[in-house]
Amino acid sequence: MSTNQAAEHVRALTERLTTALEADIAALEKARPQEMRSVEPEMQQLAAVYAREAQALRAQLAQSGAKPPPALVTATKAFRDALNRQTRMLTRLRGATEGMIRAIAEDVEKRRSVTRPYGASLAPGRQPNALLYNNVA
Repeated sequence: MSTNQAAEHVRALTERLTTALEADIAALEKARPQEMRSVEPEMQQLAAVYAREAQALRAQLAQSGAKPPPALVTATKAFRDALNRQTRMLTRLRGATEGMIRAIAEDVEKRRSVTRPYGASLAPGRQPNALLYNNVA
């Protein structure tokens, strides 16, 4: 495959991935994460093909000393912009979701640990273990 054909193929893959990311952003804005396209197996395979083809094109361009075509540069910039928007949105949603889970867990803990002044036992309440959340950054 010639460098121009490879560049055109990578540009087409880039545009398909950008369309999927924009659909994800629209789904998240509508609060419908189940409609995200990037989690579909087809999109995962497309991303793997894109990574492989982009790496091969990068090697071809480096070997020949050529610059990538302007259409590919434009498509890549649009892809990176969409990827950054999706990442920011997912990060905000993750933070909000974890915040809600923490608030619920704290409320459950407060309700369970209320000591009753005239009860048979004044031992502290149990630790909440019904709600767990992932605190990995």
